[in-house]
Amino acid sequence: PEAICHPEVLSIRVDESLYFSNARYLEDIVLNLVHDKLQLKHLVIMCSGVNLIDVSALHSLRAVMHRLSSSGIQLHLSEVKGPVLDQLQHSRFLTELTGQVFLSQYAAIQQLQAREND
Repeated sequence: PEAICHPEVLSIRVDESLYFSNARYLEDIVLNLVHDKLQLKHLVIMCSGVNLIDVSALHSLRAVMHRLSSSGIQLHLSEVKGPVLDQLQHSRFLTELTGQVFLSQYAAIQQLQAREND
C-alpha cells in the first residue's frame, strides 16, 4: 500500500535513547524537516526506540517545542515507554508539552488527521 500524505501532520521516529551526544542532532534534524513546510501544524515524534532521555536531550526537546510553537506547530509524542514517560513527568516536560502523548503511532496519526479534516 502507498503512504498517505497529510500536509498538516509530520511524523519522525527516534530509534535510540536521547542523550547529550545526539540531542543537538535531533534538534537540527527536526528544525530542518519542518522549516519549509508551511501547512504543517503537528509534529509527532515516535519514541518507541527511546529507553532514556537525559537532561541535555530534555533541554533540546524544549527548545524544539518552543521553536515549533512560535511557528504554530504543536509537538506530540507517541509510543513513549513507561520509564521515559516517568522521566518526562518528573521533569515537568509534559505540563509544557504543546501537544499530546499518544499510546500508539496509529492513534496519533488518526486523531490528528481527523482533527485537521474537521
